[in-house]
Amino acid sequence: MKYDLNDIATMTGLTDRTLRTYLKLGILDGEKVDGVWTFTEEDVSAFMEKSEVRQSISAKENAVVFDFMADKYKKANRALVILDCPVEKEKAMEISAFFCKAICDEGKDIQFKFQYDKGLGRFILSGAEDMVAEIMKKYYER
Repeated sequence: MKYDLNDIATMTGLTDRTLRTYLKLGILDGEKVDGVWTFTEEDVSAFMEKSEVRQSISAKENAVVFDFMADKYKKANRALVILDCPVEKEKAMEISAFFCKAICDEGKDIQFKFQYDKGLGRFILSGAEDMVAEIMKKYYER
């Protein structure tokens, strides 16, 4: 499977600008074809294993959970799901790709974070209750 910058931004919570900086610094590897960056699963895995990237992703994950808990004035039902899966890296990437595609299909009112470390894939979805529920339903029905 191929990923683009938007997919990686969705998985990590890092901004497009940060990802482009990582490209310039050689921290993120990919291929630019006709002006569009694409990345293999191996590129994404190698990127996410780097300590400086793991720290950035962890901070973003914590911020999603903290922001959800701190917002006491929600105007609509919201949901936060943290799914920890003890799986091999390849399976974790497959699950992450599923969530990225589902989020693109369902709408933009969902935050998604993904991290893989030492045999554990962590997937965090936060957003409109009905959208999060629908994506989780699709995940369990696949």
